Amino acid sequence: MPKLHIDLTVNNRKISKETDAHKRLLDFLRDDLNLTGTKEGCGAGECGTCSVFVDGKLVKSCLMPVAKASGAKIETIEGLADPGSLTPMQKAFHKTGASQCGYCIPGMVMAATSALRENPSADIEEIKERLGGNICRCTGYTKIFEAVEIAKAVIAGNMPEEALDEEPVGESYIGHNVRRLDAPSKVSGRLRYAADIKMHDMLQMQVLRSPHPHANIVSIDTSEAEAMDGVVCVITSDDVPAETDGFGVFVHDQPIMARGKVRHVGEAVAAVAAEDLVAARRALSKIKVEYEELPGVYNPEDAMKDGAAIVHDYAANNIVKHIPVRKGDVAAGFASADIILEDDFSTQQVEHAYLEPEAGIAYVDPDDVIVVMSPSQNITHHRHMLAHILGQPINKVRFIMSPVGGGFGGKEDMIYQGMLALVAMKTHRPVQLNFTREESIIASAKRHPSRVHYKMGLKWNGEITAIQFSMISDGGAYGMSSEGVMRKAAILSCGPYEVHNLSVDTTAVYTNNTPSGAFRTFGGMQAQFATESMMDMAAEALEMDPFEIRRVNMMKVGSKTHTQHKLTAASLDACLDTAETESRWEKGTPNVRGSYRSDLGGDDTRAPCTLGARFTDRKTSKDERVA
Repeated sequence: MPKLHIDLTVNNRKISKETDAHKRLLDFLRDDLNLTGTKEGCGAGECGTCSVFVDGKLVKSCLMPVAKASGAKIETIEGLADPGSLTPMQKAFHKTGASQCGYCIPGMVMAATSALRENPSADIEEIKERLGGNICRCTGYTKIFEAVEIAKAVIAGNMPEEALDEEPVGESYIGHNVRRLDAPSKVSGRLRYAADIKMHDMLQMQVLRSPHPHANIVSIDTSEAEAMDGVVCVITSDDVPAETDGFGVFVHDQPIMARGKVRHVGEAVAAVAAEDLVAARRALSKIKVEYEELPGVYNPEDAMKDGAAIVHDYAANNIVKHIPVRKGDVAAGFASADIILEDDFSTQQVEHAYLEPEAGIAYVDPDDVIVVMSPSQNITHHRHMLAHILGQPINKVRFIMSPVGGGFGGKEDMIYQGMLALVAMKTHRPVQLNFTREESIIASAKRHPSRVHYKMGLKWNGEITAIQFSMISDGGAYGMSSEGVMRKAAILSCGPYEVHNLSVDTTAVYTNNTPSGAFRTFGGMQAQFATESMMDMAAEALEMDPFEIRRVNMMKVGSKTHTQHKLTAASLDACLDTAETESRWEKGTPNVRGSYRSDLGGDDTRAPCTLGARFTDRKTSKDERVA
């Protein structure tokens, strides 16, 4: 492998080092210098987690070859402040609670620092523009902008530095701004996520994934890969006890690696553990897999038809789970309606896009306990599943939850931890797996795409007399969280409205698409999109105010939910009142869609965002822009 000798200055320390010529500046900082505060989120210069200063200029280090950094002065998040201290910017992020999951924060702090270095008097619009190359998936921008403005005031001397100190709490935390204990480590880049952890003698893992959505595995030949320099072991499903192989949150239908057949593009077929990442990646290309392609199913309606390709032999008509809910007399409810509305709604597959790609480490400790470290949102369940799969007593399996760089439900599913554990058991060496962004997108579970058929009967006064709700969701190749998502969707199907007569069916269906799993709202979003759309359409048809039709039907104290639970508390009325007031709602019958409403403007309404830079004039000088 070609080598490169590089001389540069990093955080005021002169570095003279030989490294691999193919490396990016990001790799050099993280792997050669162990400066892991600089993160990899996308690897394509889009997210900003890898931001550093190169000769004083903010740069995405994932896009810069290390060779181009030769002779340069580099400043990373670790070099902004003296050890044990924080800059005013870092303190401000701590004060406002802007750190959240923390994965984007080192890059965000670097971008914010750059903004004020470029223009110490930058207004909020310029600050937003200069931070535009950095993404926060926790949606914490308000707190981030607040932090930058506070830091600006302190740096300019318009606010005392004591304003950044933590306020005294006294005898009670209630009513006080209590700061996160882990915030200092997040804003300084010291917090170690799974991809940041280094262990002695640690192997690197890479995974061979299926290029086919549905195919029988005829044969796997790993001999050439196993013979390569640097390769320590190769694993397939043959390394997993067949009688115990299978995991999932509700249905244990997913093997550690594909067993006998693949069911979606990106499914793990084999894994290589090698002395370094390059050796592991090279070995993947030497694994020979012979496939017999099979017909597939790619939408749930087709999957349920007679004669459709079967994804799992035990699932008749490819149905993962059907959840029915019945209440009252639906036929009588529709018969009593003055008006009946009927329509279809669809929602798409959605990627979680957490900024931290999946990563993990496994090792066997001195007591022969298999230890897995990963940002798992469900470590207790993962531990029990893994113990079962490996045929180990529960006290011989340990899960450690590393800091989670965003999850949103997407890290509830155990899709790679089993492979790590197998390699650790086989080699008795630590092993690490870090997903690329592309790998995360192709292999991780998504939000369930859904199609809803909705029928609603109403009186002229807006009262709902009956609802018929049918949701069909694409569960993808494995069950994962589909049962729970369908159950929640059924419970929340008709919104916070009291409906005396309803028929609800939610169904998840196996397909040969990427598996669907947990995502924020757990089925509620798909259901509420349809319900609230129907409420707006009903208001339009009945010439009622949209707020009023919701007040007519809202659940109150004493109302019974769709599953017949009697409410002892309810607050939708207060929510509607606040929303109506704060939005300056113009009462009355909705205007024709697309027309202008007077309540949608005003002096305090921000102008629509436009693509590209929003600086007033790029050609003017900094002083002129400030003036």
